[in-house]
Amino acid sequence: MKILFQGDSITDCGRDRSDYHNLGEGYPLFASEFIKQENPGTKFEFINLGISGNQTADLVDRLQSDFIDIKPDLVSIMIGINDTWHRAENRKWLGNDVFEANYRKVLSEIREKTSAKILMLEAFLLPVPDKEYFRVDLDPKIQIERKLAREFADYFIPVDGLLAQACIGKPSSHWSDDGVHPNRNGAEFIGRLYADAFNRMVELGILKK
Repeated sequence: MKILFQGDSITDCGRDRSDYHNLGEGYPLFASEFIKQENPGTKFEFINLGISGNQTADLVDRLQSDFIDIKPDLVSIMIGINDTWHRAENRKWLGNDVFEANYRKVLSEIREKTSAKILMLEAFLLPVPDKEYFRVDLDPKIQIERKLAREFADYFIPVDGLLAQACIGKPSSHWSDDGVHPNRNGAEFIGRLYADAFNRMVELGILKK
């Protein structure tokens, strides 16, 4: 089974870009280990093509080479925080209509041109004082992602909500130093969510090993 991880720096996480089988040090690494341990009879090929700094428009530009040509059985996408962060300093936010059009293009092309199942992981922001104002722009975009998930996703992980829950009893610094990039604890947490989602997709018959 070929599993493709897509996204920005949270997915990239220091991977060796000369080898797309190198998963970096983030959630794809933890997810792959959990999945292999819990599905010992299945041969997996894990591919990480996340690129630090990417926004939804970049995924549109990479659709053919980094999605369609890969021919994955499962493609996961976590994208969106940079659509907000890269415009936060002057607050010239990307229009929600543009954000939705970009993401919709990616999802519709995957659906039309591949046989891949789609796992969406929503963008997230942990509670840190210097980025609280990001929520003005990010929250509506998370709602757009949830709407698109209802239309396109075979499975969806509400990462923002689950990390908010995880911050009850533990400070956000336990999961991330800057509120955006997970540390080892955060990466393992998301990797666990991912593996649980994978196992549930198998259980439901969405994926066949």
